[in-house]
Amino acid sequence: MITASLIGLPLVFGLLLLFVKGEGAKRIALVASLLELALAGFAYFTLYNDPSSDLLATSVPWITSIGADFHVSIDGISILLVLLTSFLVPIIILSGFEKKTENPALFHALILFMQMALIGVFTSRDAFLFYIFWELALIPIWFICLIWGTGENRGTITFKFFVYTLFGSLLMLAALIFVYLHTDVGNGLHSFDILAMYKAGQSLDLTQQSFVFWGLFLAFAIKMPVFPFHTWQPDTYVSAPTQGTMLLSGIMLKMGTYGLLIWLLPMTPLALDRWGMTVVVLSVISIIYASCMALVQKDYKRLIAYSSIAHVGLIAAGILANTTSHISVEGISGALLQMLSHGINVVGLFFIADILMNRTGTRDLDKLGGIRNVSPQFAVLFLIVLLGSVALPLTNGFVGEFLLLNGVYQYNTTLAVFAGLTVILGAVYMLRSYQSIMLGESNAVTSSFGALTSNEKTILVLICAAVLIFGVFPKPLLSIAQQDIEILVKTIVPINP
Repeated sequence: MITASLIGLPLVFGLLLLFVKGEGAKRIALVASLLELALAGFAYFTLYNDPSSDLLATSVPWITSIGADFHVSIDGISILLVLLTSFLVPIIILSGFEKKTENPALFHALILFMQMALIGVFTSRDAFLFYIFWELALIPIWFICLIWGTGENRGTITFKFFVYTLFGSLLMLAALIFVYLHTDVGNGLHSFDILAMYKAGQSLDLTQQSFVFWGLFLAFAIKMPVFPFHTWQPDTYVSAPTQGTMLLSGIMLKMGTYGLLIWLLPMTPLALDRWGMTVVVLSVISIIYASCMALVQKDYKRLIAYSSIAHVGLIAAGILANTTSHISVEGISGALLQMLSHGINVVGLFFIADILMNRTGTRDLDKLGGIRNVSPQFAVLFLIVLLGSVALPLTNGFVGEFLLLNGVYQYNTTLAVFAGLTVILGAVYMLRSYQSIMLGESNAVTSSFGALTSNEKTILVLICAAVLIFGVFPKPLLSIAQQDIEILVKTIVPINP
């Protein structure tokens, strides 16, 4: 009931917004997102007190002729992504309160529709339903980027993004249907139920599993993205409106990492043994390539876009650095924590880039400087978010990154050394960008920067609080996921000889 309500609430409010005119749509959308956050908090405490509560699951017959049910539920893994989505959407909506948005009702309705689809992706326990929500999440963000994006080439950029992700979705659908046709629930019937899909996937031989593995991996790799399927990302992130970029980077790319964890690992363990090294190498290449690209960027928003590829590359490496003879619980735990940390930090960084653009008219690092002299509060809040991004101890990025590197190290020492370059290179390009923006003498562009507004301050304080609280107290997040991580590991391992 709770899970279905989490999906239904943003859908209902999104439909309501279609009949609202004027700036009042922003306030209605914010109220809806705060109600969603409260409901997500209730789900967390329900799960904490009673993991088997009937309130956390909904399963009703849907398309019975093909064995597809509307089956959604929340466990210790999905709750973290539900909380991330529910925490970030109000911040994303609030970040646009001081801007005049063309057709605000439609814009915020699309944000709520996307939230509905994202929650659906993270809670689906039926492969066909998972695919439906996966596709539904693409439609709102495509319109947001196309209609409210910037730049003369946004149509071409958005079309490229749409084609890339649609191509990946079709590959995923083919892989899921292939596994579905090997399910057997009696009387010659098939099922899209997640456990039936796990069982059918594990019963396939290596060649068959390899087909499924690559179909799923390519879909998830495009969404994250991982090298060499990343080329749509930097241009899309830069041309999209800030709120669209926040949705893409903070939440939507987690669909890919979540898919690796929940669908790819349990269904294709033999193929993971065969192809795991290949995809981990691609993930590590993403880390190094994107970090090097970030080092040479002058546009701060594009720099953050490349840094996002590097961070997600490490998450993917931690998830995929497993074999059926050794599943790294540390790597999986680190991936979950880093999904949350990256989402919070990257939304904060893109909001900072938006503040810079609004106040100075530029994101060019060479044209900025000395903002600390005119806005010391901004300098402090900016620094906290940045330190979380570079994984300083006692910030939210540290624990997840440490566990991820440990997981990759257990898998392959050499790859761990290269993956660890993300720590060094990330510190270099992030701290150097901070120096260019905040330190030195003020100039004609930055001298009139001014103090933060109450709205800007509220958003940055909330993000900084999350950076510090979850850096010092990560246990509430780790402990609630632990049992379901162990269940996931047992699902992957039973085929061992």
